[in-house]
Amino acid sequence: MKYFALILALFAAPLSAQQIPQSADEVQLSFVPVVKQAAPAVVNIYARIVREVRRTPLQSDPFFERLFRDPFADPQPRVQNSLGSGVILSSGGIVVSNYHVVGMATDIRVVLNDRREFSARVLLGDEESDLAILKIDAPDALPFLDLRSSDSVEVGELALAIGNPFGVGQTVSSGIVSGLARSGGSGGQGRGYFIQTDAPINPGNSGGALVDMTGRLIGVNTSILTRSGGSNGIGFAIPADLVAAFMAQAQAGEQNFDRPWAGISGQPLDADMAATLGFDRSGGIIVSGLHSASPFLEAGLAVGDVILAVGGQSVNTPSEMIYRMSVVGLGTQADVVFSRDGVEQAAQVALIAAPDSPPRDTVILPRQSLFPGLTLARLNPAVLCELNLSLEVEGVAVLDAGPFAARAGLRIGDVILGLNGAALTHPDEVAALLVGQIRRIEMIVQRGAQRITIGFRG
Repeated sequence: MKYFALILALFAAPLSAQQIPQSADEVQLSFVPVVKQAAPAVVNIYARIVREVRRTPLQSDPFFERLFRDPFADPQPRVQNSLGSGVILSSGGIVVSNYHVVGMATDIRVVLNDRREFSARVLLGDEESDLAILKIDAPDALPFLDLRSSDSVEVGELALAIGNPFGVGQTVSSGIVSGLARSGGSGGQGRGYFIQTDAPINPGNSGGALVDMTGRLIGVNTSILTRSGGSNGIGFAIPADLVAAFMAQAQAGEQNFDRPWAGISGQPLDADMAATLGFDRSGGIIVSGLHSASPFLEAGLAVGDVILAVGGQSVNTPSEMIYRMSVVGLGTQADVVFSRDGVEQAAQVALIAAPDSPPRDTVILPRQSLFPGLTLARLNPAVLCELNLSLEVEGVAVLDAGPFAARAGLRIGDVILGLNGAALTHPDEVAALLVGQIRRIEMIVQRGAQRITIGFRG
């Protein structure tokens, strides 16, 4: 053993900040103390989703399924089960998991490390961030994990992933933090800023804990990059700072996560773009568009400015900027550093929700119209956010196509620009044209980046 200690001392000599093991007990260090502290607060989650699926004989054939859709066919229930993990955040039973594990679930069962089992309900869920806050009612105080600020996490730190992979039971895997500020991921719907780890994460780990060597939660495991379905050493966790923001809104009684609205469009300033535009360095987000109600516009920013930092942290992608704004929180102000003509400037930007004004003036077309049930709304910032539309689009938004318009080709999120040659800006204009005696239509529709024409004869 003394020779082993000597070898360790020789290898560690250049690293004066590290302490060299002085005894056999120190040489045999393990993750046991961390696991004993953290594992009781990580739970298994079993979710059950009952969906009503309309099924006809023609729909059973893959070829005819898209052509023949009977809106009056009897709905048939279909049960889907999902398996995942969760982390207890408070002694009172607040639990965080992934939205893709519990979102839309009709029955959620939470099983603790000590085999106790409780039913749970969703307090707040958000598909875009792939996070959900649950509540379980237990007679006694529950073990929970403290949150560690994600901004203090560094690449190279040891980390443990705790969850329920493949349903085999609670499992611990070790690795390091291998990257920060990642915008990738292939599971769930999460988009934005992630912590990357090489600690093995597999199906069933979703919603589980990524903890540091003090047993604090640094992230919630959400997805992996894989071709086989198993771990390839690249996993992603949602940072604890965003989890804290979700927890705060859930405890305040919110049912949907309200993230600050930027009202800008932009893209990362890479090296090629920086050279083309004459910037001396890459990095940041170049502003390409500003909505008239944008708080960034109100704070003095303009098209062509490069946003460098939000809330004291550098930003290099739009998703990272929204993450930083979400962490700072609604109803506050964020310090923003930006560059204009090569000169850095500072501004304070009010963090507000997307304004629901002007009024969306929602219209549902009546039975006597050409498309009964078609639900339309006027575009405003709130509608743009809900449907994930670009800031520049103008027209009338489709909130629900209804059975007949769907058969004609309309989808939720489409924007109707014109009808039979008439430009449209308000739902009432569409309703007036479709409720009359018209039996032939030519509709111009914006769908994502495409502009398409839908023709229909009644």
